[in-house]
Formats: sequence, structure tokens, C-alpha cells
Amino acid sequence: MSSVATTQIKLTPERSRPSVRARLQDALPKIVLAPSFAITIVFVYGFILWTVYLSFTNSKTFPSYVITGPRAYLRLWGWTFDSDPPSSWYTSIVNMGIFGFLYIAICLALGLFLAILLDQKIRGEGVLRPIYLYPMALSFIVTGVAWKWFLDPGLGLEQTLHQWGWTSFHFDWIKNKDFVIYTVVIAGVWQASGFIMAMFLAGLRGIDGEIMKAAQIDGATTFQLYRRIVIPLLRPIFLSAFIVLAHLAIKSYDLVVALTSGGPGGSAWLPSNFMYEYTFKRNEMAVGSASAVIMLMTIVAIIVPYLYSELREKPR
Repeated sequence: MSSVATTQIKLTPERSRPSVRARLQDALPKIVLAPSFAITIVFVYGFILWTVYLSFTNSKTFPSYVITGPRAYLRLWGWTFDSDPPSSWYTSIVNMGIFGFLYIAICLALGLFLAILLDQKIRGEGVLRPIYLYPMALSFIVTGVAWKWFLDPGLGLEQTLHQWGWTSFHFDWIKNKDFVIYTVVIAGVWQASGFIMAMFLAGLRGIDGEIMKAAQIDGATTFQLYRRIVIPLLRPIFLSAFIVLAHLAIKSYDLVVALTSGGPGGSAWLPSNFMYEYTFKRNEMAVGSASAVIMLMTIVAIIVPYLYSELREKPR
């Protein structure tokens, strides 16, 4: 037995230590990524923690590092009696609900519709795709300014139709505090729907053609084909598009400022506009930080279920 064991030991090759060059090659990716990782930790997550900390202080114009509890949150929602709640916060929440619902729903529906049309192998597809995608390449500032000129009653659509003789036409939503938020929806949908179209088009091109042919042989109509087969197979695309659109909707700031300047009396404010106004213009840093934390929690509440559904192990 001892001779066999000795033979096996001799036959087993000795593990050599990795050379300096090999260790350097293994460490090189970490060395390259270390600076960006450190910057992300400090300037993203570090400032998130700092904002959370300031929301529990009594910071005004400058940061105060004395913790006073959740007074900023209580004032934000009107649950305190020592000061009046900012009514513009509730306005921004209502606008967020209107803008978020319409923006996401219309972009998904319009993007899917355009993707289905382009998936029919129509002539000129190579020209139409860049045209639909071009608005996404523009910044929100450019989009907002362009649509501001187009929707302004004295400059854009209404003035042009009046010059053509249609004097009874009126479209003053951008000046109307009750309808100004819908102009933000129009501009946002115009910019993002092409990108959503590209996502759906990629999903449609990835569907196995044999499934479609089998359904057509079984007598499925075009409507049944898309309703029962294509759209259910696009569920991951729907989820990804929803996450992208929800993220864009929550952080929309520059589009509102460029398009409406906040609207008549702040009637077009979103939570991001409220946060900037109270933090940097009204010297209410604690209240602004509290609103920023609430926005962050909203994004987390949307993204975490998505990550859970994507990362969980699928049953075998």
C-alpha cells in the first residue's frame, strides 16, 4: 500500500507558484477598475447617504449636521403643526401621477405599434428607423425648447393655422395651468417612443418564425397571433421598457424647465422641480433632501422587483 501511495504522490505534478507576470495580469483588471469604482462609491452612494443624512437635519441655506429627526418629512406631507406644508409638493405628486401614467402607457403602445409596422419588412425601413430614433439622441433641453416654440400660441401651431385662415383654432395648453402638464407628456412621448420602438423591434426579430408559421397554419388570425403569441413573448421587453420609462419620468427636470419654466404658478412641477426649487432657491435644504430621498425610494421600489425577477433562479 505504501508503494502505491508513493507512486501516486510522485505521479501528481507539483503546483507551481504563479509567476509575477501572471499575478500582474490577474490584478490588472482590478487596478484599472479601482479608480472608477472608488469614484462611484464616493460621488454616487456617498452623496446619497449624505442627502439622507441632511433630510433628518434642520438644514436651510447651508448644511446643518445636528440631527432633528424626521421634521422635514412631516412638513413635506403636512403632518406637523408648526409650519404650513408646501402645497407645491402635492401639485408635483399629482403631476407625477398624470405624467408618469400617460408617458409610460403611450410610449409603450406607440412603440409597440411602430415596431409591428416596421417588422412587416416595409420598404424604406432603413430610413424610417433612424427618423424614429433621432429624437432620443437630443437632450431634454433641446426637446423642451423645440416643443415650446411649436406649442406657443403666438409662435407655433396656433399662429400658423391662424395665418392659413383657420382663425377659430385655439391650442393654448402651454399657457393653461390645468393642461400644461399634458404638453410635457406630448414632448416626452415624442422623444422616447422611438427608443421603445427599437426595443420592441429587437424583441420581434428575436421570435422564432416557426412558431408564427405553425400558428398561421392552425388558422390563427393576425390579431390572435399578436395577442396570444407575440405580445406574451415580449413580456421581458415590456418590463425593461417600463423600467427605463419610469426612471426617465421620475428624474425629468430639464424637460419641464425648458418647455414650461415650471408652468403658470408652478402648475407643471414634478418632484424633481420641487427638490431643486426648495434646495437651491428657497433655502430649504432639509425639505429638498427629503423630497430627493422619496424620489430615490420610488425608483428603488420599481427597480428592486425587476432585479428580483431577473436574478432569481428559474425552477428546473
